[in-house]
Amino acid sequence: MVGKMIGRPASPNGSFTSAMTLAEEELTCIPKRYILPPSLRPNGAQYNTCLPIVDLSYLQHPLLRPQIIQEVHLACKKFGFFQVVNHGIPMSVMKDAIDAASEFFNLPTEEKRHLLSSNVHDPVRYGTSLNHVKDKVYFWRDFLKHYANPTSTWLNFWPSNPTGYKKKMGNYTVAAQKLQEELMEVIFESLGLNSNYLHEDIAEGSQVMAVNCYPACPEPDLTLGLPPHTDYGMLTIILQNHLGLQIMDRDEKWHSVPLIEGALIVQLGDQMEVLSNGRYKSVLHRATVNSEKKRISIASLHSLALGKKVRPASELVNEQHILSYKEGSFSDFLDFISGEDIVEAKYIDKLKINS
Repeated sequence: MVGKMIGRPASPNGSFTSAMTLAEEELTCIPKRYILPPSLRPNGAQYNTCLPIVDLSYLQHPLLRPQIIQEVHLACKKFGFFQVVNHGIPMSVMKDAIDAASEFFNLPTEEKRHLLSSNVHDPVRYGTSLNHVKDKVYFWRDFLKHYANPTSTWLNFWPSNPTGYKKKMGNYTVAAQKLQEELMEVIFESLGLNSNYLHEDIAEGSQVMAVNCYPACPEPDLTLGLPPHTDYGMLTIILQNHLGLQIMDRDEKWHSVPLIEGALIVQLGDQMEVLSNGRYKSVLHRATVNSEKKRISIASLHSLALGKKVRPASELVNEQHILSYKEGSFSDFLDFISGEDIVEAKYIDKLKINS
């Protein structure tokens, strides 16, 4: 295909061109560095309206609570994923967070450049693809990541521009942390653990907001916004404004996650797989892009505190379920991705004990 295209390389010295910049240049084909090998390209996904949806309002009814716990158990067991409705976060708070994210990515690059970083240990960093300095193949995504719990510790590090960003994203962040604590109680209960298991560790755990922007892409069939991966934490809560997320089921089939107004997506991460001793698995997922709309996705990633080790719960280790995982922490994960290509290596594989 012949078309307008720029081939500016991402040089090792850290020269930077965002996906938003490329989208604004109205290319008809994507730069070569974004073209994925055929095996990684987004083909064969099916739109699935049967993925689990859990109505959290039923948790308030003693007679219905066991049914919801069972629904969560089945969803975690089959997919490592479910959507939640009636979760208590107002639509206005979610809309404000999406608006704040969109306003940030719409800023000129010069006004975001001071946040640019390829160091995964930085508490606030802006970038493109996965890591614009070392990626061999690029992904059609810009991102802003920042630590969030407690917001009183981290808020001053967040962007001051746009002016409403801290307030709007802060309101959503606090609400997502509260929801996560409630969800953890339900998930622990679904595993047969006490609902207050690790209660303080969960409340004081790490929360990283991964604010993602996937601009409209001229050749969406040749690239991805994010490659197939699992999240490192206990669980991730995702707010999105357009279709694009896909998850892989246990039969290794891809499913497009439907967009349900007002719903939030819940995904299990590697720490939950370890803690459950493999009863639940972290969900493999990827982000696709489209040629028409910019997609915003805000992932609230929850794990135990940076240096806190996660190990299988002793209650879930027995003769039928032998110890299957080594302990690991969020800090260990950051060290791992500093030296590994997540397209090729998965952190959870490092923690599995070969029987």
